[in-house]
Amino acid sequence: MLLSWQTAFKIAAALIVIAFSLRLISRPWISPTVSAMRELSLVLALYALWQYAHDLAIDKTAGAIDHAYWLWHLEQHLHLPSEVALQQALINHKLVMQFLNIYYGGVHVPAVAILLIWLFIRHRDRYSRVRTSLALMIAGCLTIQMIPMAPPRFLPELGFVDAGLLYGQSVYGRGGSGLSNQLAAMPSQHVGWSLVVGFAVVIISTSRWRWLVLLHPILTILAVTATANHWWLDGVVAGLVLAIAYGLQSAVVAVTERVRGARVAVGASVDDSGNADHPAEERPLASVL
Repeated sequence: MLLSWQTAFKIAAALIVIAFSLRLISRPWISPTVSAMRELSLVLALYALWQYAHDLAIDKTAGAIDHAYWLWHLEQHLHLPSEVALQQALINHKLVMQFLNIYYGGVHVPAVAILLIWLFIRHRDRYSRVRTSLALMIAGCLTIQMIPMAPPRFLPELGFVDAGLLYGQSVYGRGGSGLSNQLAAMPSQHVGWSLVVGFAVVIISTSRWRWLVLLHPILTILAVTATANHWWLDGVVAGLVLAIAYGLQSAVVAVTERVRGARVAVGASVDDSGNADHPAEERPLASVL
């Protein structure tokens, strides 16, 4: 079961207190331990913020169904594959649907957690960039999710079936209860997070088996669609938000490095000018020669 935002925030606060307390101890293992605890507290704080903001998203049906119908017609206009046809092809295969229900409800958060742990331990130099891109993507998705969008399972008249309820595996429950806002279908953070995992591993890992990680976003897209929890365009928009987040971060990094390089160049110029003002007898013998 996912942590509530209150629990995540409490754990994050406790880790910060422990980390600052450990800094008072002079031991070789303290520094890496404190670094890991601070990073974990930051990730948990971001998770708590995500959960809290998700709970604040619009939870009324006003406009959500109309928006869903508009999206449905837009997908037809774009000649995208039918979510109904995909679900009808799989819905009566019990084991397949049970697997997809479990994948939808229980893999997206652990997969990201494993990715961040792997990066922090094995590729610390690439860790912060992936974490920041993830945070920016979440912020972008939460902003869009303030516009209510009903998921396909809210439209049984179009032929959709709530696969979670059908097989007793729903993470939302009946009558609008559940772990998170059901009207925040656009964009799909399940898909966005899976894309972060897939791209990060493929780009950073050097293993010849790294391409297998792309099964994760493929299965995620299949799971969110076949279970009628998301529209195709929910995943497309999540991918666009991720691309914008990565591009924004890359631009900021480029500007920062350019400014830093300019400062170093100015500093070096000042040093050279300062050395030129010194009398020859005050310079090192090697520089005079």
